[in-house]
Amino acid sequence: MTVFSTTASSTTAASTNAPIEWTDDSPAMFATRWLPPSTAVISTRGDVDAANAADFADYALQHTAEAERVVIDLTGVDFLGTAGFSALEVIAARWSVGGVDWIMVPSKAVRRLLRICDPDSELRTSYSMVAALSTLNGKTPLLHLVTKSR
Repeated sequence: MTVFSTTASSTTAASTNAPIEWTDDSPAMFATRWLPPSTAVISTRGDVDAANAADFADYALQHTAEAERVVIDLTGVDFLGTAGFSALEVIAARWSVGGVDWIMVPSKAVRRLLRICDPDSELRTSYSMVAALSTLNGKTPLLHLVTKSR
């Protein structure tokens, strides 16, 4: 797995065996995991905004060139700006042309932006990694039970 830390001006690789440290000058980190058969999981943590949205899109597209299926794990994203949403649209368009089946798992902050910027739910989402992987593998995910307050 490759982990990248971004700042407004650069992207540097970090060893995955070393502990990941978050700093104020590192608003987001990206990592790629590969699962059989040819499924890439792109994980993102931190803030994705105008300063690093292009880095996020570039990273996702470069690290999934050989993938047939992709999960974008955004559960660690604390803030997604409109530039980050635009990056997701660019990624979706490129993967659509390339025939890549993909889905994302949003955090609460990402879901909030999607309600505003994607009210018709054109970008595929799932409530968990397990459900996302099941969906990509053609299986119906288990129902997500939600308790109802009385």
